[in-house]
Amino acid sequence: MIGGFSVLELISGIFKPAAELIDQVHTSTDEKNQHKERLLEVQAAAMEVVFQYELEALKGQQNIIAAEAKSDHWIVASWRPITMLTFLALAVGDTFGLFATPLRDEAWMLLQLGIGGYVVGRSGEKIADIVRK
Repeated sequence: MIGGFSVLELISGIFKPAAELIDQVHTSTDEKNQHKERLLEVQAAAMEVVFQYELEALKGQQNIIAAEAKSDHWIVASWRPITMLTFLALAVGDTFGLFATPLRDEAWMLLQLGIGGYVVGRSGEKIADIVRK
């Protein structure tokens, strides 16, 4: 997600004006279709590059998480689970009105990002193990 847009929406948005321009060109239907086909090939190639980048980024994150989990230092190996338990305590406490003031929207956003990142990281770890086998 980039600024509220998915990567697919972003790439499609970049190529949409070119596709509309092809429709407006005074040429045969066959030529228009050839140009549209080529444009779709370029768009697919752009998406492939983005997906490969994202895959490499996830692999890097997975490697970091795996290295932390295997660390001999207690704090390095435990900080993610401790953070998640803290997030859980904050969410439960806020939900049941245990705090003098409710959590601000920014705190909930941070909780969502943290939980989302943790889930993606753990999922990436499990997927990578399956792929390795």
